[in-house]
Amino acid sequence: MNQDLSIVHLLLNASGVVQAVVALLVIVSIASWAVIFSKSTVLARAMKSNSAFEQAFWSGSSMHDLYNTAIQKTTGSGPMERIFAAGMREFLKLRERRISDTAVLLEGAQRAMRANLQREVDNLESQLSFLGSVASVSPYVGLFGTVWGIMHAFTGLASLEQVTLATVAPGIAEALVATAIGLFAAIPAVVAYNRFATRIDRIANKLDTFSDEFSNILQRNLSAQTPA
Repeated sequence: MNQDLSIVHLLLNASGVVQAVVALLVIVSIASWAVIFSKSTVLARAMKSNSAFEQAFWSGSSMHDLYNTAIQKTTGSGPMERIFAAGMREFLKLRERRISDTAVLLEGAQRAMRANLQREVDNLESQLSFLGSVASVSPYVGLFGTVWGIMHAFTGLASLEQVTLATVAPGIAEALVATAIGLFAAIPAVVAYNRFATRIDRIANKLDTFSDEFSNILQRNLSAQTPA
């Protein structure tokens, strides 16, 4: 007599603990895929907006024109543009207070850009820890379900006088499903986490480089305005 060893049938006949573990892993997997798609969109948008602003910045446009454009945007601005706006805003505020010390002006702009850069990186890294947790914990949760399922299967076999492969196989198979689903949840999360971490590092390095370059431009402009 052939037994139905399909995954659905095995799960329907599994113990309550195994079913709960599998349900939890499925929910976590769906949540991780939602984070993956959302984070992919966010990072792609950030990289595109950074490239567009960097091109405008080095095209020879006036700093004041770029700043006015940046502060008028309610949506659509990227991390690099917001960092530029933060530095320029602090620089102009200090100039309005008639502070002429070059070091104070530069330090104020740099401090504002560093703070904004950290906020931008924190925003880009949001939910990344969730993917890391899914990647590291899901296999162990699935393994717990497997161990429990095997224990449950062997406990049920203890009352049988004759044990054959046909009686053992369904219990073992339904227990192993939990491990398989745990790996199914963990593997995409591992790949996405590593990929996103690399892309965020590249964006952060690019933002840091831009901050230094903008500081150098401000310093040159101040030096040119300072009488000899």
